[in-house]
Amino acid sequence: MNIKRVLTVTKKEFIHIRRDKVSMILALIAPIMMLLLFGFAVSTDVNNIRLAVCDQSNTLESRELIKSYENSDYFNIYAVTDNPKKVEEMIDAGEAKAALVIPPDFATALRRGRKESVQILIDGSDPSIARTTSSYAVMISNNYSQELSNVKVINTGTTLSNRLGVEARAMVLYNPTLESSKFNVPGVVGLILQNITVILTAFAMVRERERGTIEQLIMTPVSSLELIIGKLIPYVFIGIYDYTIVLILSYLLFGIAIKGSILLLTLLGIVFLIGALAMGMLISTVAKTQLQAMQAALLVLLPSVLLSGFMFPREAMPKLVYALSTTLPVTHFLIILRGIILKGVGFDYLYKTTAILVAIIIIITTVTVKKFTKKLD
Repeated sequence: MNIKRVLTVTKKEFIHIRRDKVSMILALIAPIMMLLLFGFAVSTDVNNIRLAVCDQSNTLESRELIKSYENSDYFNIYAVTDNPKKVEEMIDAGEAKAALVIPPDFATALRRGRKESVQILIDGSDPSIARTTSSYAVMISNNYSQELSNVKVINTGTTLSNRLGVEARAMVLYNPTLESSKFNVPGVVGLILQNITVILTAFAMVRERERGTIEQLIMTPVSSLELIIGKLIPYVFIGIYDYTIVLILSYLLFGIAIKGSILLLTLLGIVFLIGALAMGMLISTVAKTQLQAMQAALLVLLPSVLLSGFMFPREAMPKLVYALSTTLPVTHFLIILRGIILKGVGFDYLYKTTAILVAIIIIITTVTVKKFTKKLD
């Protein structure tokens, strides 16, 4: 082996890497991005759970109990009302993950030395959050009961105050058995629809460029918008097929039935499909080679898996990472999927999430069209 020849080939390869600036930037940035994502976003610790409160007692005792939840690091008080239906609607809409329902005779029972129960309504569509929420609620209620007992002992000097206290009774909604498949499978549906369409369309224009047929397309009288639509239509049908077959198999294999409107689920799925295709086409217009397209696609798809709430609870993420996750279309589509499939809610509960999803897709599509026009010019 001739060392000089080896060094010559090595020098030549470094020159190629330097010329391929896109691949070099991706190779240098990807490790940093992955480290930050896994370090900050990947956490199984659940904090800052949005808690809706129904205070039907509206007394000093009930406010002290609410304060106990608020002062903990586990819950954030989202809203306080005296209407039980309101808190259920907040959970249906995904605005709150749990609700504390305090009965009207809460204070009266405590003053008479009886143990009183409060109800904890929990969104069971995410089993990990549901289990943690139930444990936290019981712990906080026990601590509150202990404080009441201590005060009773100090004030009366008796030791019979162990009957005094608050008992938290959890009621899990949508997924009472806390089956993980009911949480994971709808998320997998969204990721499959996104990943397949993004990867396929990411190679669409790159393939034309590498084969040398892009110049022929430019010379034709077809406009840039017509060219984009024409190239995306086949992938629309592929995406619809994948979407349909995955939903059918989810029911046949895992028993995941759609509780809500199938028509609404289909329409919103097509809307999300358009956004995924636009993301893939945007990658295709930026990348010069199929290798660059694959690298860019992975940099888009990896954050979607980690930050969308598919694997890890978004409530545990830092505020900056949480804000970043709201810019991903799949984050909002997973809320829609789980809302319609598991909760059976309608558009009246999902219109805010749908509006955000549509706005993000419009931005991505606009950028794609403008970028693609520059390439053609």
